[in-house]
Amino acid sequence: MKTSPVTTADLRSSVIAVPPLCRNADLSLSSEENGKLIRHMYAGGIRTLLYGGNANFYNIALSEYDGLLTMLRELAPEDDLWMVPSFGPMYGTAMDQAAILKDHKFPTAMLLPTLFPSKPAGVATAVRHIVEKAGMKIVLYIKDESYITPELAASLVNDGLISWIKYAVVKPNPAEDAYLSKLVTLVNPDLIVSGIGEQPSIIHLRDFGITGFTAGCVCIAPNLSMDLLRAIDAKDYTKAEAIREIFLPLEDQRNAHSPILVLHQAVALAGIAQTGPVLPLLSELPAELIPGIEKAAKELLARASA
Repeated sequence: MKTSPVTTADLRSSVIAVPPLCRNADLSLSSEENGKLIRHMYAGGIRTLLYGGNANFYNIALSEYDGLLTMLRELAPEDDLWMVPSFGPMYGTAMDQAAILKDHKFPTAMLLPTLFPSKPAGVATAVRHIVEKAGMKIVLYIKDESYITPELAASLVNDGLISWIKYAVVKPNPAEDAYLSKLVTLVNPDLIVSGIGEQPSIIHLRDFGITGFTAGCVCIAPNLSMDLLRAIDAKDYTKAEAIREIFLPLEDQRNAHSPILVLHQAVALAGIAQTGPVLPLLSELPAELIPGIEKAAKELLARASA
């Protein structure tokens, strides 16, 4: 596992995959199946894995956390694979998990966001406490404009507390985003990553100048997602758009039915790894949705393998 400090080069060199977490039938962690998924992504060129919402870190037990971190660390196949776990979202949970993180060698971890009960100034204070407790810079995940102001986010960056920002505020038109426009004037865009998958990645990187993107469907087609990142970096936007469209059928399924649950099913239905049951408070998708998800997942994998 890569343990050196986070750099801009890290953020630029790989799509940041946000995979599901594979579990056994009894909801225990499956080292074997998680290993299969990690190796599939690694073979496709992925060098950064972020375990957050798609892995349902929101609902894990504190008693499971240390073992989970150990498993992720041990499953990293090479020294160039960067593993980023999450913690939180509630302050007390995050502080307890920060103490556990301190005993591991992860160079950073992501604070999961919550809107209730929280206020922007309180989020900033919590980040300061958590960073001190964990002894590391953390990833700030901005998923809603009311979570933290651009000014407060910039103050945390300027004080050396943030490794990078995952920006994931969904807009009807991602090209029209006053919050992101403000954020990139206050924070070095090299430290901001597009956090909503392949779909807005071209606009975010081209028009706002931010660095790299996170994605879920990359778990199915890592090489295609990496091709998209390289095309954007090369400013070949025609090629980038053609690749982006390949992901649309599965992304449409995710947008229609649940980004987390559809990805969880898609990885298994594509035959990459058995993801197992979902951890409550989430629940399984209705059976009638499975054929459409399976079709989209297998077609995406076939396009990636062609």
